[in-house]
Amino acid sequence: MTFKGKRYRIQNRFRFITFLTLLIVISFFAIGSMCGANQSDSLSTPAYVEVQVQSGDTLWNIADVYGPADVDVRRVIYEICQLNDITADTIVAGQTLLIPEYF
Repeated sequence: MTFKGKRYRIQNRFRFITFLTLLIVISFFAIGSMCGANQSDSLSTPAYVEVQVQSGDTLWNIADVYGPADVDVRRVIYEICQLNDITADTIVAGQTLLIPEYF
């Protein structure tokens, strides 16, 4: 018994190549999204610096030293307070603070 399948002939080469290209691109994105390649979780993992509060330190000084130059110091102080669950007037010498690392 022999199999006599239907033979297909490419009528328009440009349309065939365009179809194959689109099929490959769509497959690439579909497989990538199923595997999690398009997630930005790994790109936005926060990094922190641990800072030991010294006698005489204020949040203003710490934020000024560790914060970026183009961000308002008050914004950096707010982020430090939120991250460490403190208020600006409750730091003491010897306390360890997590400071967001700015790139």
